[in-house]
Amino acid sequence: MMDDIIGIQKKLEKNLRPERYRHTIGVMYTAASLSMCHGENMEKAMLAGLLHDCGKGYPIKKQIKQCREYKIPLTESELMMPALIHAKLGAYLTEHEYNIKDAEILNAITFHTTGRPDMTLLEKIIYIADYIEPGRMKIPVLDQVRYIAFSNINEAVAISADSTITYLKKMGRDIDPMTVRTYEYYSKK
Repeated sequence: MMDDIIGIQKKLEKNLRPERYRHTIGVMYTAASLSMCHGENMEKAMLAGLLHDCGKGYPIKKQIKQCREYKIPLTESELMMPALIHAKLGAYLTEHEYNIKDAEILNAITFHTTGRPDMTLLEKIIYIADYIEPGRMKIPVLDQVRYIAFSNINEAVAISADSTITYLKKMGRDIDPMTVRTYEYYSKK
């Protein structure tokens, strides 16, 4: 699996903008750290972290076009908030272009933007790794989530989902119902 990771890194470095590639590497290593802490398979976490944004290297119109071409269903929320579309497209590309068939990895990529109730440990790790990777800045609760993620990942999910909802409300932007459901579920855990 480590050979896959090295080969995929090389391909992504060519396909992603430099800042997106740095973020991707940050998520991969943060996912590895979280997996070691919480007892998840480290190589799976690294693969999911490495590929979580592989669908983001395309303009939004092309992402929508690809989803239609590949028959990837998009919700009304995703069409209203196209920044979410790369997650489903990324899971498809992971399976079909990178030949990763592991359902846990594919689901972790699919739900890394919104989360979902009752996520697997790997899904929570990728959701949180994307939020706390070292290159992230300017998130009001970032230090708190970084600290808590290594001791109580469920609480970290609740805080990050709440922070996302608060930010989107403040900016007057739409909120995906799945993010709200994620917060409601994990705020009670």
